[in-house]
Amino acid sequence: MGVVWGFVVAGYPRPRHVRLALRDRERGVIPFGAAEESIALGAASVIGAQVSAGLAFAGDGCMDWHDVLRPFAVSWRNVSLGGLLRFFDNNFFYRIPVFHGEPEPSDVLVPPRVRRFHPVAWPAGFKATIPGPFTFLKLSKNEAGVEDEELGKAIAKVLAVEVKGAVEAGAGLVEVQEPFLADVDAKPEDAELLDELLKPIREASAGAKLVVSIYYNFPDRKVYEKLLDVKADYVALDFGDAPSRAYDTLQSLGRGQWTPAFGEINGREIYDDDIERLASRIASAAKTLSLEEVVVTTTSGFELIPYRYSLRKTALLGRLAERVAEELGFELKTPLRHV
Repeated sequence: MGVVWGFVVAGYPRPRHVRLALRDRERGVIPFGAAEESIALGAASVIGAQVSAGLAFAGDGCMDWHDVLRPFAVSWRNVSLGGLLRFFDNNFFYRIPVFHGEPEPSDVLVPPRVRRFHPVAWPAGFKATIPGPFTFLKLSKNEAGVEDEELGKAIAKVLAVEVKGAVEAGAGLVEVQEPFLADVDAKPEDAELLDELLKPIREASAGAKLVVSIYYNFPDRKVYEKLLDVKADYVALDFGDAPSRAYDTLQSLGRGQWTPAFGEINGREIYDDDIERLASRIASAAKTLSLEEVVVTTTSGFELIPYRYSLRKTALLGRLAERVAEELGFELKTPLRHV
């Protein structure tokens, strides 16, 4: 019998108390510890929502990160922050990392988060997340005096340290965020470089599952062909932005060594998703591809929608996993069976 399970891509928006705490910390109104307490409460709330929805893996939401690149850029030597730039086609911005040399870590970020929050996720597994090395490279400014490929390898090497520590701390799923591969400017050779950059991260993730998340669009067909050679356990893909093109590409070209994660719960809209329709097309694709493991997820992270809607969407994702399992006659892999 096959199995169905789910997880949420990327992170969560900040509830009001976390927004206020971070604002007050930046203004020096409250001490660092008080803000950390608010962040921990926010993380616990979204972890609880994921576990309650029956998702197999839960993440802490990364709601204290202004963007996925900045926490790492400020913790690495030889990197500074430049101006603001729009994050793909979304209505929020990120600080451009500027590399003056190859990055050297002064601290690790992800392992302490895993140690702090993975007990809260029990009986679900814990998902650790990092920016993808290729997207990091493409969204940065290279003043390091080395070729882009060499800088990308240096970034990947430092991120691998984070991954190794996260797995040792208890992470069962490592998510590598690579939205640039779905960008209109992405090229087939970018997917080839991605596979090369993932090598140290793959090695560091031994003992956990590795998922590459590509969101905000479905990759161009020629890029997708090269993605078939990427070595990972799963590749999460955005099937919601252009579903006909996405499913046609998947079913005509198939999949590589990885299992696709069907990104169908819309992370950028507040409206309820049509669970019956989504479950039907996922089940149809799973039958065509003879999948014995079906993973459902979100089209992107929830950072762009209000907090209360992110909780609703989490519950809908859990329901989608249930309906896909029912359609296929598969077992639903859920932590709720273990409590």
